[in-house]
Amino acid sequence: MTRTPVVLGVESSCDETGFGIVSEGVLLGQGLASSAAQHADFGGVVPEIAARAHLDAAVPTLRLALADAGVELGDITHVAATSGPGLATAVHVGLAAAKSVAWSLDVPLYGVHHLAGHAAADTLEHGPLPERSIVLIVSGGHTSILAVGDLVRDPIEHLGDTLDDAAGEAFDKVSRLLGLGYPGGPAISRAAAGGDPTAFSFPRAMLRQGDAPYTFSFSGLKTAVARTVETIERAGEAVPVADVAASFEQAVVDVLVTKAVRAVRDRGLDTLVIVGGVAANARLREAARQRCESLGITLRIPPIRLCTDNGAMIAAIGDLLVRSGAEPSGLGIPADPSAVLHGAQLPLLR
Repeated sequence: MTRTPVVLGVESSCDETGFGIVSEGVLLGQGLASSAAQHADFGGVVPEIAARAHLDAAVPTLRLALADAGVELGDITHVAATSGPGLATAVHVGLAAAKSVAWSLDVPLYGVHHLAGHAAADTLEHGPLPERSIVLIVSGGHTSILAVGDLVRDPIEHLGDTLDDAAGEAFDKVSRLLGLGYPGGPAISRAAAGGDPTAFSFPRAMLRQGDAPYTFSFSGLKTAVARTVETIERAGEAVPVADVAASFEQAVVDVLVTKAVRAVRDRGLDTLVIVGGVAANARLREAARQRCESLGITLRIPPIRLCTDNGAMIAAIGDLLVRSGAEPSGLGIPADPSAVLHGAQLPLLR
C-alpha cells in the first residue's frame, strides 16, 4: 500500500530557521525561529552568528513543526531542503540537518532552490499556480521578476533582477540611516504609517524610456535619502522621520508594482504573484491590489506568515516535486550558496 506523501521542508538560507510539513498541497504545520535580534546591533545579518543560531534552533524548531502538524517524525516520507542560494554557513547547517533526518528515516531527499520555494508558498494559500504567471520576488537578498509555468516541470525564466541592492536590503539601510533599527522592513513601515508619502520626491530608478524593462536598482534611492537627511541635519532642523520613511517606501513600491505589472501585460498574462519578505509590506500589497484591479489582473499574495523565509515554502516545493515524480537529489547534494535559478530542484554539482 502506497503511503500518502508527507514532506518535511527545511529552510536556513539567512537568519530564519524553518521547518514545515506539507502533504498533497496542504500545510500541516510549521516551526520557525529567528535570530534577527542577535543581528540588530550590527544593522544586518552576520553569517557566523546566523549559522550558530541555526544549529541551536534546529532540533527545537523541528519539534515545534511536528507538534503543530500533529505527526511523528516517523510519518515523514520525504525531505526537502534549501541547498541554495543563501549565506554559505547558514545553508550548510540546514542542509546537514535535512540530510540527517533523511538518512535516519531512509527517505528521499530533495535539494531545492530558495526562490522557487518562495513562489511555492503561495500555492499553500491559493492552490496551484495557473498555466503561466509572473512572479515578483522581493526580499532582503533578492528582487526578481520571473516568468513561471509549472513550478517543477518547466524551466523558470528570469526576466529581471536588481543591479545592486535588493528591495529588502534598501529598507534595512534606510532604516539604519533613520535610526529605526533592524530589520528595516517592519521598522520603516511602522514609521511610514504616520508620514506623508509625497513629502519628498525620491527617484524611481530604471523607469525611463529605454531602461531595461524588468531590471531594478535601489542604490540611488538609498543615496538620495541619505543626502536628504544630511541636508536637513546641516540646516539644524529635525529630520521628519515619518515623512522620509513614507516617501522612501512609496518610491520602492511604485517601481516594484510598475515593473511587475508591465511584465504581466507584456507577456499577455493575467496573473501576478508577489512573494518574499517585502511582500508583507502593507503599502505594497495595497498598491498592487489597486493597480491589478484596475487592469483586470488576478493578484496572488500569500499571507504574511508565509512571506518571510520559512520551512513551509520549502516543504511546498518538495511536495510538488514528489507528486511530479521527480528523482530525488540524494544525500550527496551539496550546498550551493550562489545557485542560479533555472528550476525548482538544484542539480548535483559536477
